[in-house]
Amino acid sequence: MLSSRAKVKNMFRSYEYKKLKFATEYKVISAKEIKGTPAFAGKAQGTVRIINRASDLKKMKLGNILISTATSPDLLAAMKKASAIVTDEGGITCHAAIVSRELGIPCVIGTKIATKVLKDGDKVEVDAAKGIVKKINKTR
Repeated sequence: MLSSRAKVKNMFRSYEYKKLKFATEYKVISAKEIKGTPAFAGKAQGTVRIINRASDLKKMKLGNILISTATSPDLLAAMKKASAIVTDEGGITCHAAIVSRELGIPCVIGTKIATKVLKDGDKVEVDAAKGIVKKINKTR
């Protein structure tokens, strides 16, 4: 009897496995709309700030949109200033979801690509009831 690991190896021979592995690795270049899971409903517009570690906290201003791979207690000060929170990872019981409900801040989780597509300074609209983050065209 083969172990589950051996079964997987037999299913994907060397070439197919590399092809499969390559197919799952991607780089997102741009997107106008990002979808995720609603964690706390609400709408907000603002300027994006990518905050992934405590050293990034100085970038955050009141009313900015906090974008992070995932939040942790170290980022709580930034979360309190945010008008909305968007994360790449997480489910309905993740840190960002729980804190957003406690603070009453709109939150979209599990977008997978927000930190790759959005950059500091981008203007976005977050519709956390639908789990959608849209880039807003900059007006001059």
